[in-house]
Amino acid sequence: MALEQCNPENSWPRRICVLAILMTFIVVSMGAWTRLNNAGLGCPDWPGCYGQIVVPSTPSQIEAAENTYGTSVDVSKGMTEMVHRYLASILGLLIMLLAWFAYRRRYMPGYPKYLSYGLLMLVITQGLFGMWTVTLKLLPVVVTLHLLGGLLTLSLLIRLYQKLNAYKAKPIALNKSSLLVAGAVVLLFSQLILGGWTSSNYAGWSCPHWLSCSDQQAVSLDFKTGFDVSAPVGPNYEGGMLPLEARAAIQMTHRGVAVLLCIYLLILTTILCRNPVLRWPLACVLLVVFAQVALGVGNILWGLPLGLAMAHHSGAVLLLVSLLWLYQRVRTEVHYVTV
Repeated sequence: MALEQCNPENSWPRRICVLAILMTFIVVSMGAWTRLNNAGLGCPDWPGCYGQIVVPSTPSQIEAAENTYGTSVDVSKGMTEMVHRYLASILGLLIMLLAWFAYRRRYMPGYPKYLSYGLLMLVITQGLFGMWTVTLKLLPVVVTLHLLGGLLTLSLLIRLYQKLNAYKAKPIALNKSSLLVAGAVVLLFSQLILGGWTSSNYAGWSCPHWLSCSDQQAVSLDFKTGFDVSAPVGPNYEGGMLPLEARAAIQMTHRGVAVLLCIYLLILTTILCRNPVLRWPLACVLLVVFAQVALGVGNILWGLPLGLAMAHHSGAVLLLVSLLWLYQRVRTEVHYVTV
């Protein structure tokens, strides 16, 4: 049984950090739900919705909003977008509280104060990207970076909790195992960026065949257009603007990196499975990988149904959490006692 040496003075920061991790998972999932329901522009302004702190709902409010903004009000989409913003605001307050704890404990040896301050800067940047997502009308590069920021926030919060929860734990030097796991995390982040780019360009439906792009006719893949990040500011990108060939190039690249990631993780598991300390995190990684493969194929065959698309998104986040757990295990000296 592993012995954790926790500083009693860190009990409240640990509790807030756990709450922030859960809230981040909810916010990232709610962002995907907003995206999949085409509700990213459910409110055409920011931070309010049609100039109000809540979505216009009465006939008079809706009429006034439509006259002012020149667009029809979809209450359902507006509520989806505003709930996402409310939850993100709560997360921002939790991270501000963690930074305050860090400031109060700035002279405590070993307290991860710089990580706490970095999280505060990151969540402020995320707020800006949330604004730009709306004001720049779902510009793909902004949407992708916003997703990346959310996943980076989750990763850093998990690392913060690990540091708070393992007070006096002795980290070991970088070795082959830790470098291999770090490589898996980097490769996964590359895949997550590709997933965000696929989603922001509405390329998920472009290749209906699970192995090739299409079994009916050859599709010429346009990688140059598909990965051009210099899209002009101004147009409304809801629904996507790229031709089929460009979207197909994005989708097939996403699949290719997914295959590469799976092979890497299988090799990683084979190398590390002899260590009993790593048994559970490795099992979790493998379980999520197999589930992700099944969900990915299912999304292709059935045309991205909402439930499967959300499950695939959540699976990617769980895989990230599993790899961070594994990384913590290979980087920390764990002591055992007989019980």
